[in-house]
Amino acid sequence: MGRTRKIVLGATVASVTVALGVAATSSSSAAAACGALFDDFNYSSRTDPALTQRGWSIRTASGGPGVPGAGWRADNVTFPTVDGQKVAQLTATTNGTAAGTSHAEFSQSQRRFLAGTYLARVKFADAPVSGPDGDHVNQTFYTISPLAAPMDPAYSELDFSEYLPNGGWGEAGPINYQTSWYTYVPEPWYADNQHSQQARSIAGWHDVQATVGDGHVKYYIDGVLVGDHSGKVYPRQAMSIDFNQWFIDLAGRAAGATAVWQQSVDYVFHAKNQILTPAQATAAISSYRAAGTTHTDTIAIAGDCTVTTPPATTPPTTRPATPPTTTPPTTQPTTPAPSGTAWAPGVAYARGQVVTYQGKRYECRIAHTSLVTWEPPNVAALWLPL
Repeated sequence: MGRTRKIVLGATVASVTVALGVAATSSSSAAAACGALFDDFNYSSRTDPALTQRGWSIRTASGGPGVPGAGWRADNVTFPTVDGQKVAQLTATTNGTAAGTSHAEFSQSQRRFLAGTYLARVKFADAPVSGPDGDHVNQTFYTISPLAAPMDPAYSELDFSEYLPNGGWGEAGPINYQTSWYTYVPEPWYADNQHSQQARSIAGWHDVQATVGDGHVKYYIDGVLVGDHSGKVYPRQAMSIDFNQWFIDLAGRAAGATAVWQQSVDYVFHAKNQILTPAQATAAISSYRAAGTTHTDTIAIAGDCTVTTPPATTPPTTRPATPPTTTPPTTQPTTPAPSGTAWAPGVAYARGQVVTYQGKRYECRIAHTSLVTWEPPNVAALWLPL
């Protein structure tokens, strides 16, 4: 997470507004074993047993980042319905005093995430839902490993998005950061990182994506590339996936009425060791939801596989709020795969074709080009077991 940015080494990448281009690249069936995590946050409450069973934890321990002496409250993480979808919602509150300030953090705390594609749909806020405005609040989606010691050369952290609606760290708001970390020293503060920034509001729902592979960390907001970091800031060890909302400081905030800030997360997705375009990642989410899948986790804790880039496709680039009710397209691809062969990624399948996968037979429901993580057992919307 971004901290007091007094000394920052490495390059600062300017805001990028170039539209995304999709290029075809090679694929490898070896990546099929890499697995994926998808969670739609369909939980009853923070005490839902499935939450911990699926690796999620809510922070309650004191300490940084944020206002010294502030708390991290378990009940600041809830699972309401927002804009028609179940979400993970993080609430942070302050009355202008450390004792009256509370933060929220929600994470996949087991460190098993490194190369691949990360995507979350996050609702950022420019103003509190109640109370006075003006707080230096930070709304964040990131991955992180522990700092073993000051200047730890193996430290790894990727801040996919740190949104400061009212600014902070000497910058006026609204401003959004992407930061790739090499290392840092907590005291006296010293940071070695590379960052990009967008000096504009991103209030509302946004697709926040990053791809980690081939020595590059590429950051996207709503499918548009906003940062490309490389070199020594490329992560060197596995990390956890985290969301949090916290106050940088209480500067200029007099004690008084309590301000309540909320950040919502619609879903999170990680394709291990697979570099997906924004369109491919969004299509994967649409496929999960069309199949009624609210959670899947096929990422092995141990082992590894080759980083791959699936071939480009042209799936829909927007996510429907609910599964589509229209009749699926039936037009067959121009070069269909032969029926009865083994399923493979990067193949154009026509409706009605039959494939085998792990000794079982499946019939294609909807014409599509296959992707890693779209194996027949994982996408019932595309494949009918026979």
